Amino acid sequence: MESLMGEVLGNLSSDEINSLLNFTPPLDPLRPIENVLRTPEDCFQNLKDYPFHPNYVNTRYHGSIRIHYVDEGPKHATETILLMHGEPSWSYLYRHMIPILVRAGFRVIAPDLVGFGKSDKPALQADYSYERHVNWMSDFVIQAELSNITLFAQDWGGLIGLRVAARLPERFIRIAIGNTGLPIGGVDEIPQIFRMWAGIVSQKLPNWAPLFKGSVVSKELSKEEERAYNAPFPEEKYMAGSRIFPRLVPLTDGHSSVEENKGAIKRIFQNWNIPFITLFSDKDPITNGGEKFFQDLVPGAKGQKHEIIEDAGHFLQDDQPQKLCHCLIQFIKSNPPKGSKL
Repeated sequence: MESLMGEVLGNLSSDEINSLLNFTPPLDPLRPIENVLRTPEDCFQNLKDYPFHPNYVNTRYHGSIRIHYVDEGPKHATETILLMHGEPSWSYLYRHMIPILVRAGFRVIAPDLVGFGKSDKPALQADYSYERHVNWMSDFVIQAELSNITLFAQDWGGLIGLRVAARLPERFIRIAIGNTGLPIGGVDEIPQIFRMWAGIVSQKLPNWAPLFKGSVVSKELSKEEERAYNAPFPEEKYMAGSRIFPRLVPLTDGHSSVEENKGAIKRIFQNWNIPFITLFSDKDPITNGGEKFFQDLVPGAKGQKHEIIEDAGHFLQDDQPQKLCHCLIQFIKSNPPKGSKL
């Protein structure tokens, strides 16, 4: 984070820094979405290790929004693995995992969140909210007719994916999470390091390549991989969804979605007997120790072989894809379904 701050602070006056640091948590938008952007397809040409055919659904929530997803493996497989990314990544993050899981016999679905990847991008930061993301991805699961789902979710993919599972529990037969959480407010003062990230770095970093370079710890990303991570955002106008995400994390009681997350925990996850596993990494300063909350809370997490993935940073999918796939496949094999849920 220090190196990222160094990249942006030198170009800002003290007044600009203070103004950015004193942001207030955004309220849920009341206005309709008026302008939706779509990254030109030629931005995604010849991406390294990303040969996947595009698939799309149009959501019925908050206007007409097209969601892109990767759909690999047998379409009529009895089970589906749903891979959900966070911020500021997209389904490219799963490029190494998808082939491994397909070879193991699974149908693998990897959507791009609205505002990311090949999915549509509402133009304004004010167009986005936590609840809109939950609505969009819930509708995606329904429209794509997904069932018997094993979810793996990381970062914002967990914040959203866990809420989708709480809304549509009959469609999920297992949950695995890594480097994520389900915040419920209660923080009186946002930590300075996170306020710097949400207030300044996430708003002023010219592109996201430095973040990935600093968060993937087991290797050095190639120039081709950096280009692929930046592909969805060829201009600033496409970055609204990725820039607003840090400010939407419901850390304080003043954030939206605090009560919705509390409800998901109380009504669903503290009574969730379906298999649940944590696969966090050992070198992620953001979510270090966060796995303990879920291991203690969720009945379905009892007796599971939780793992701390070694030599992996925040984006553990890029650091240790083989190890992560091995853990997922063993988790699935050790917890056979008790019958189709839909």
